[in-house]
Amino acid sequence: MVKNKFVADYQINTSRKILFPYLSTASGLSEWYADDVSINEDKTYKFQYDGEDHYARVVALRTNYHVKFDFFDPDNPDETDHSFIEFKLEENELTQTLFLKVIDYSDSYDDDELESIWENLVSNLKEIIGG
Repeated sequence: MVKNKFVADYQINTSRKILFPYLSTASGLSEWYADDVSINEDKTYKFQYDGEDHYARVVALRTNYHVKFDFFDPDNPDETDHSFIEFKLEENELTQTLFLKVIDYSDSYDDDELESIWENLVSNLKEIIGG
């Protein structure tokens, strides 16, 4: 299946320390990103949305700056072209404005659909954190 890489920046009016747990922890992600998120003893995240389970591992993490989740199919361990989601917090040096950069590498959606999905997700996130 063909993958699509979607990249977008969203201005968030809060601090890195407040925002980052919503991007990197199971409890934070379950508040705005998925219906439910859990993590098991081998550090595998289980995201539940649209009535399906999606499994991921954190493959990159820099506290308060960056987290990347690599999604995989537990029934297909030989798959090499994994979908991923990456969240980066970037600050404009001049204005001290914080931006959330979303990189979504996945299949089945076009840019317009992904833009709409992420606009809604980030809007929910901003509502929760007041940013």
